[in-house]
This record gives sequence, C-alpha cells and structure tokens, in this order.
Amino acid sequence: MEELNDYNEKSEESNFDLKAELFKYLTHWKWLLLGLLLGGAVAYLYNRYTIPKYWTESALMILKSDDNNASSVLPSGSAGASIIKLSDNSLENQIVTLKSKSLITEVVDELKYNVSYFIEGNVITVEAYKNSPVVINFITPDSVVHEASKSFFIYPESNNTFLLREDGAESSSTYELGQVIELDELRFTIDLREQSFENNFDQSNPVNIRITPLRQVAKSYVSKLIVEQKGRAKDILSLQVTQESSRKSEDFLNALMINFNQNGIEDKREVAENTTAFIQERLEIITQELDSVEGGMASFKRENQIMDVGSGAARFQSRFSSVEDELFALETQIELIESVGQRLQAQRDYSLLPSDIGIAEAGISTQINNYNTLVLERNAYLDNATTENPVIETITQQLDALKENLLENIQSSVNSLIIKRDELMERGQIAQSQFNVFPGLEKGMRGIARQQQVKEQLYLFLLQRREEAAISFASTSSVSRVIDPAYTVNEPVDPKPWLILLGGFLVGLLIPILVIFVKNLLDTKVHHKGDLQPLLKQVPFIGEVPRIAAGQNDIIGLNDRSPLAESFRILRTNMAYLVQKKEDKKGEVIFVTSTIKGEGKTFISYNLSRTFASTNKKVLIIGADIRNPKLHRYTEKLVSDKGLSDYLYDYDLTEEEIILSSQEEGLKVDIVLSGSIPPNPAELFMNDRMKKLLDFAASQYDYVIVDTAPTMIVTDTLLISPLADTTVYVTRAEHTEKKLLDFPKDLKKQGKLKGLAVILNDVDYSKFSYGAKYGYSYGYGYGYGQDEESRFKRFFRNPFKRS
Repeated sequence: MEELNDYNEKSEESNFDLKAELFKYLTHWKWLLLGLLLGGAVAYLYNRYTIPKYWTESALMILKSDDNNASSVLPSGSAGASIIKLSDNSLENQIVTLKSKSLITEVVDELKYNVSYFIEGNVITVEAYKNSPVVINFITPDSVVHEASKSFFIYPESNNTFLLREDGAESSSTYELGQVIELDELRFTIDLREQSFENNFDQSNPVNIRITPLRQVAKSYVSKLIVEQKGRAKDILSLQVTQESSRKSEDFLNALMINFNQNGIEDKREVAENTTAFIQERLEIITQELDSVEGGMASFKRENQIMDVGSGAARFQSRFSSVEDELFALETQIELIESVGQRLQAQRDYSLLPSDIGIAEAGISTQINNYNTLVLERNAYLDNATTENPVIETITQQLDALKENLLENIQSSVNSLIIKRDELMERGQIAQSQFNVFPGLEKGMRGIARQQQVKEQLYLFLLQRREEAAISFASTSSVSRVIDPAYTVNEPVDPKPWLILLGGFLVGLLIPILVIFVKNLLDTKVHHKGDLQPLLKQVPFIGEVPRIAAGQNDIIGLNDRSPLAESFRILRTNMAYLVQKKEDKKGEVIFVTSTIKGEGKTFISYNLSRTFASTNKKVLIIGADIRNPKLHRYTEKLVSDKGLSDYLYDYDLTEEEIILSSQEEGLKVDIVLSGSIPPNPAELFMNDRMKKLLDFAASQYDYVIVDTAPTMIVTDTLLISPLADTTVYVTRAEHTEKKLLDFPKDLKKQGKLKGLAVILNDVDYSKFSYGAKYGYSYGYGYGYGQDEESRFKRFFRNPFKRS
C-alpha cells in the first residue's frame, strides 16, 4: 500500500501544466512584442536592401543522330559497329558536357563575364550589365587578362575625363576617355559604351569595374547551372540559372546552347575527317597487299606449271583410271591363258580345251580350236577303231606336236603379258604420285585465292565507306535543337518578401522565447506557489506574503490597509484552522523556521505577532535564533539586553526578567530577545529551561511565537521542535532553492516538526498573471481606500492579468 502511494505521488508530481508554462512566457509580453517588431523590421530592411535573384530557364532537345554520327561509317549490325563505336549520344553524357568547365569557360570568355560593372548607389551597389556608361577595352593579351584580379572605381569629372581609384588605394588619377591606362600588368582604355552618354557622362554615378579570374567565374557558373531531364521521352533538357542579373542569365544560357550545338557539330566533323583519313590510309595498305597476293598467285602457277588445279587433277585421274583398266584386262588374260596351260598339262588323255573364253591372243585361240578339232576327229575314229590305227596314231602325233606348240605359245604369251603389266603398273604409280601432289597444290592455291578475295572485299568496302564518310562530313546535322530560348520569371526567387517577413517575425519572437526558456531552465529558485507543489502534497499551505515595494514600510501597523497587512490577516485566518482548542486553555506555541537563513522568518514572526496583537490578543515573540539574532532590528531594544541565551544559561534568571514590554504604533507585543551569543547554543537548548519558559509563556499569553534558527544549518530548532504546537515553515520567492523543498518534506515524514505548515514570503505579484489558479491575485487593497486603476492602465501594465 505504501508503494502504491509513492507511485501515485510520483505520477501526480510529473503532471505538466501547459497553461502555467505558457503564462511564464506571456508575462514577458513586452519583450516578446519587442522581439516581434525587431524581427519584422530586420526582415523588412533585408527585403528592401537585398538585391533580388531571378530564375532563368531554357529548354534544349537532344537530337538522335545515329545515322549521322561517326559510327555510321560502319555497317549496322556488324561486329565492327559494336566494337568500334566512336560516339555515344546518351542524355547523361550530354548533361555532363553541358556542365563541363571547358564549355562554360568558353561561354564566359565569349561573353566577357570576367569583367563586371557595378553602379554605386546610396545604399546598395547594383550590377549594370550592358547598362554601364563606360566599357573597358583591353590591350593586354587575353592570357594575362584571364588571370587578373582587379577592382577599381571610375568617377566621372566631365564629359571627357574621369577619376580612377583602385579599390583599397587612397590615391587616384585623372584620365581621359580612350587614353591608354597601365595598371600593374594590365593595359586598357576606358570608353563610352553608347553615344547616348556623351552629353551626360559627368552626371553618371560612379562605376565599379571588377576583373575576376576567368576560371573563378566559370567555376561559379558551373555551380549555378542546373541541368535536368524533362519530358516523358527524356530527350529534353531543362537548363536553369538563378542570379541577380536576369539578362546576364539569359545571355549565358542562350550562348551555352549555341556553343554546345556548335561543338557537337565540330566533334562530328572531326570524327568524320579522322575516319576518312583512316580509311584512305587503309586503302593504300590494302592496295599494296592486294598487289602482293595477286603476284604470289601468278608465281605459284608458274612454278607448278598449272593454270588450274582442278583440270590438272582430272587429267591425271583419268590417266590413272585407264592404266587400272588395262591392268585389269592384262591380269584377266594372264589368268585365262595360265588356266588353259595348266589344264593342258594336266591332261592324261586327249580331251577338249575351253574355247571362246575371252583370250585375246589370236594364235592361242587358233591353236586351241585346231587342238579341239583334232581331238574330236580322233575321238570319232576311236569309235570304230583302236589307238593303233594308223590314222589315229597320225592324229595323236599331230595332237602331241600341237600340244607342245600350244604350251610354248601360252608361256610366251604369259611372259609378254607380265611385261606389259609391269609397265602399266609403273605408269600407274607415276600417275598416282602426280595426283597425290594436287591436294597440296589445291590447298596452297585456295589460301592464296582466299587472301585475294578478302583483300578485294575489304578494298571495295573501304571505297564505299570513304564515300559515305565524305557524305557524312558534308551533311553533318545539329546535335541539339532549342525548344525554348532563355526566359526569366518576373517574380524573384530570392528573397521571397512574405517568407522573409514571416521568418523575421518568427525569429524575432523565438529569440526572446529562447532567452526566457534558458532563463527558466537555469532558474532553480522558488517563485510562486506552483513551485511548491511537490511539498504541498504533504504539507498544508497557509498563505503568501507579497514583496515590499521601495519606500513601503515592512512593519504592519494598527488599522493598516496595505497589501502586506492584508496578506498577514489572511495568514492569521488560515492559521486558525490549524490551531486546536486546548482543555487547559493555554496559549498556542507557534515556531517559525526555515531551511536556510535569509528567507525572512524573523520578518514573518514579528509581523505575525503584530497581526495577532491587532485582535486584542496577548502575544509574546521569542528570538530563539541565538546564533544569529535579528529580532532586535524591529524594536527599540538594545541587543545587549538580557534575553533567551541568558535565561537558558543562568538558572537564577526568571521569566519576568527577560520579557520586555513593547507597544509600537499602538500594537502591544511582548518580546524576548535572543540575548548574548553563546559558544554552545545546542547544549543550552538541551536543558529543560526552554520548556519551562514556553510553559510559562503559554500560561500567560494567547500566542507565543518563537523565531527559531534554520533547520538545515543547525540542530537548535529540531532540539526544541517537540515543544511547538504549530510550526510555520517559511520559504522565500527567488531565494529558496527548489531542491531544498525535499528537506521539510523529509522532516514531515520523520515527524521531527509538529503541526507543519508552509508560507511563501516575498512574492512579486507583478510577474504573475495566472494567480487565479494558485490563489495569487487576492486583490489586496480592495475596499480599503486604494486608488481605482483604470482598465486601460491595468491592461498595459499586464495585459494577460485577469481583472
């Protein structure tokens, strides 16, 4: 249960009061209003005297020139076209080209933007682009001018003379228009820009001529130039420049587009020229190689004694085929004749021999026929006779003789055919060997013919491409086309008056807010009742005491109607709820203490006692802060008079002897001063003399108010705290640290202070306008003769305070 209470306490302490936070700033409304007005004034002056910047834009279309660029000299779709691609017309590359330093430097040099003219005005200096009365013409070479950095002023003296003063120099010189002037490494003349200035040159404002290095100017334009893709097809580029002189921006963008297109055309022509030169060089080389190949082919044919490899190979092939046919015929004849001879030798009797079997030898065929005739004749005789028959014997002798002749003819024919066969075989081998040479010859011939064909095709191809490159050079088209020339928006983009004015008001308002925020952030003091909230959750709050204005009395008097007196009356009324009735009818003992010194506890004690005394009550005030006595400041008594410390030390001293009677301004309040400052105040409070004094005082007085020592500094108050009926704990606005509020809270929890109640002293109500929430605005002085303040004055004193 205790943990839950702690949790609820922490949750309540973390509540954020938005209204209170807002009123912390609204109370400083005068500073907020001043900051708002100052911010608006600064913004107005900025808008008034800042040279506006204008936004200039142009549109450029990048043309697709695939058929007109250098890559067109190669056949489309060929491998060469993808390998030897001489240009890439992508949009990204064109953007890089447009923003290149070389191109922008060329444009800046062409427009002479490295020389600027400014007209000196009363407040600001404005660039006079093409409007200055004079113009500078350099005699020095451009290479020197482009590196120069100079600034000088031209002060017209008459229609023909002027005063020239270099920036930063004290001396000046007088020159005539058109006179050669030498200024360090520069030589130039100053001439009138237009004839219209001849009669009123002496009335012109001073002109400031600034010469800036060309690279520096080009670098600034590179940073200013914005190139973006535009359109769905993404082939249009938007060129944008923002600067003070709109005409200067328009001329720059127009010149940039013209030079970009011209450089693109020149690049194309340069590529075409280089391509033509390359093709011509290759043609000369190919012509020489082609002549060499054709000469090699002629030598090859002459060395091998052939005109055509195919016809020579066919002739040798035919010769070889005829030899093979003859060999086949001879082999057949040899086989047939040998077979007849073998059969003839194998005969045991006389039998018929095969005839008409294709033997080409006529003699052998005749003999075989004769032999067969004799065999048939003999066989016919044998049918009717025996072998011994003379006719048969004659025929047999003829057959034997014919057989021997036939065998001899067969042998000689076979030998003759073998000789022919060997000769044919030798001829066949010769033809075969000659035929085998032809594949090599054909290979060599084909290699030479292939080289010749390649060289011829390449020669014809280069001739064609040379003509196409010449046509491409003659008909080179533009790389871009201007869609929109440079134009400037009438409204300036910087500064934007309303935005700057609004920003000025906001900044002017934020600066005092930040100052107030930092002040409040670093402020650790208590200022109002709201700052006591962590303490008031456990300790009751009984009232506030306002700050005493200069010249106002800090002691309340009889029938006092001041706000101070009213605050103590409210305090007296609130304390009535804390004071409990006692059966013994003794007076109320009220301790007044604080955390540290300087919080006004003596001031509260004294005025509280006088407030009680104004109701005809008997009141005694005791100065119990014996270490640092302060009560004597509010009385006419002397500090050397006997007091509390003397009573605590001297047991012979009675109560009546230290009680002093006082009746200042008609209010009777008895006083016990602090007495002499003792060396051991803590030990004095530890005896029973203090209790005895308070018991006596409570029996004699209605209220006994004890001004005690601060609780955090010394232990005196805690030693006698059980003797109190009520303890008033004083905190002081703009003096008490917020972190010290935990100390009385801990004393309350530990029960070291009885009847604890908190009071806030020295509150400056003029700083707060939300007092209704915490009870600040009590309306002190109402109905007590205070002057009525007009509503108008109240508003301007604090417009946020409730009436």
